[in-house]
Amino acid sequence: MHTHWKSRFAKRTKRMTSSAIREILKLTQQPDVISFAGGLPAPEAFPLEAVKQAAEKVLRENGTEALQYTITEGYPPLRKLLAERASRPGLQVTPDNILLTTGSQQGLDLLGKVFINAGDHILVESPTYLGALQAWNAYEAEYITAKSDNYGIIINGLEELLRAGPKLMYILPNFQNPTGVTMTLERRLAVVELADKYGIPIIEDDPYGAVRFEGEHLPSLLELDHEYQTKGNHQEYNGNVIYLSTFSKILAPGLRLAWMIGPKEVIQRLVQAKQAADLHSSTLDQMIAYEVLASGIIDSHLDYIRNLYHQRRDLMLETLEEYCPQEVQWTRPQGGLFLWITLPEQFDATEVLKRTVEEKCAFVPGESFFADGSGKHTMRLNFSNASDEQILQGISCLGKVLKEIIHTA
Repeated sequence: MHTHWKSRFAKRTKRMTSSAIREILKLTQQPDVISFAGGLPAPEAFPLEAVKQAAEKVLRENGTEALQYTITEGYPPLRKLLAERASRPGLQVTPDNILLTTGSQQGLDLLGKVFINAGDHILVESPTYLGALQAWNAYEAEYITAKSDNYGIIINGLEELLRAGPKLMYILPNFQNPTGVTMTLERRLAVVELADKYGIPIIEDDPYGAVRFEGEHLPSLLELDHEYQTKGNHQEYNGNVIYLSTFSKILAPGLRLAWMIGPKEVIQRLVQAKQAADLHSSTLDQMIAYEVLASGIIDSHLDYIRNLYHQRRDLMLETLEEYCPQEVQWTRPQGGLFLWITLPEQFDATEVLKRTVEEKCAFVPGESFFADGSGKHTMRLNFSNASDEQILQGISCLGKVLKEIIHTA
């Protein structure tokens, strides 16, 4: 008898949908489409030689270890090095505070597995990272949306939302995906204080923090929370924040390697969840990442990435200014990979996309990034993965379509 697979799927699969990003990325396979759609780092920024040398060294000196199973928490020397890099005066991060994951996306999934019961509410920025919504939809999360502006999450009205008792807050303070905006220090401090007042943990997602090319570095929510909780006394980390970061933007996304920092009891639970998911992330990839990080190459390499992305952002901003109608607004990110465009409210970015694709140019409509389904008049552009020529040609194409649509409405 032929199996009717649809009737066998778990109920939770009804909340699983294909990512709009993934669907649109298919367009980028066409060589003649200029795509600002993906969240892709520049391939010319991958440190190929450093990775090659690290891989050769690992296989030459520790080949059998690199090809063997390892512990779920991750390769101990890499956890130790990450802990040292995360520690600050007054803040001691230990290897026991760190879990290595198969990309930050796995980290988000593990958090859903460990924390979210069906119907639990998560407070998210509006808009927020689509991948987090996808990860947690599978665990039947509900969302409370907090408005944001060019300075991050808006504090006015946030306390009222927290009184509703969300299970967690999810925040991207640096060069947020999708908007590119950075939360001010004043707002970071306010979020930490409110989270403490209402006893609501914060998930801080920081994939782009190292890719700041303009402005002053700001302390993480994890650092600020630790200082707030301990009143500046030097202690091991045991705070209210679970922090995620990744090697995808500073080394290479193909390694699928990221890390989480959290209180030991949280890390222990996440380790149990990861054990059931994949036993551990690739030993070889972890050892390669360790060698590159330990060599110090990554820090000078980051200067190259920052300069490259800075130039591309500047060119995209200049080109938007030149070609886009004055009714259109956009953000000015100080780092990261994205900027955000807002059209007059009556226009639908998905309809704009249909037109620009005909002209061989693509972006991501913003609606997918809003947990409440709003934001139809917004769009995300990636500037890191396009050459100067592609930026000039693609933004010229986008501007032409926008002028046609807005001025003939």
